[in-house]
Amino acid sequence: MKVEEGYMPYKGYKTYYRIVGEKGNGKAPLVLLHGGPGSTHNYFELLDDIAVNGRQLIMYDQLGCGKSAVPSNPSLWTKQTWAEELIELRKYLGLDEIHLLGQSWGGMLTFIYMCDYKPKGVKSLILSGTLPSAKLWASEQHRMISHMSQEDQDAIAQAEATGNYDEPKYVAANDRFMEMHAAATPTADSPEPLRRKKVAGTESYIVGWGPNEYSPEGTLHDYNYMDQMKDITTPTLITSGTNDLCTPFIAKTMYDGIPNSRWELFQHSRHMPFVEEHDKYARILTDWLDNHD
Repeated sequence: MKVEEGYMPYKGYKTYYRIVGEKGNGKAPLVLLHGGPGSTHNYFELLDDIAVNGRQLIMYDQLGCGKSAVPSNPSLWTKQTWAEELIELRKYLGLDEIHLLGQSWGGMLTFIYMCDYKPKGVKSLILSGTLPSAKLWASEQHRMISHMSQEDQDAIAQAEATGNYDEPKYVAANDRFMEMHAAATPTADSPEPLRRKKVAGTESYIVGWGPNEYSPEGTLHDYNYMDQMKDITTPTLITSGTNDLCTPFIAKTMYDGIPNSRWELFQHSRHMPFVEEHDKYARILTDWLDNHD
């Protein structure tokens, strides 16, 4: 299977991209937007097998992480930087018609792109484990925290009250929370893309979002597309796991709010059903794309 890698000049830096498969067969390419901000494209390599049936995949490391890492520059980490990067990438690669999959923060970027920029040529959307509102996300994370041990709840509350996110008890509690609802730490048995060393976009995450999943204090703190999502007319597939950071309540809020949408809930998954229930996810995704070309 053909894999092409390259770099696009952007804002005086460079954006790394990876293209799997070849365009053709009447199938629009699938562009994948990773989470974070700052998480890298790596986990999307588990979806390479979709390209076997003639569906080209395009993934990239958003500015600030992975092979698109840059020196410290906090002024970059705004929604405009990442939305304009997507716009430029489509131009650079000649992507007139696409399907667009956004996971976690990548789904937020999808909302921003679709609602604020109203692009042409997007045949369908896949919103994977994502959110329409920072306030809603924070509320649901705190609800899930309330089911943790009292010690963990206290450690998290103390960190939020003081702003000290280096306290060992908080770090341990947050690690437990993320393992319950995001993903476990990769082991020697994990797929190689999950184990691979990468440059994490720590600065872009903290400046853009905040210190953790439940304290949106960064430039995206007022992110809210609750009212605008009703205007999304593009066919939309919403995916989430039962133990996801994107709780069933958040997923249903998107399903209820986006007119032409479908929701698939993965019973045995956390934040990345394309990892934890890969075969089922790949089958549903492939069928969705084939039905919306």
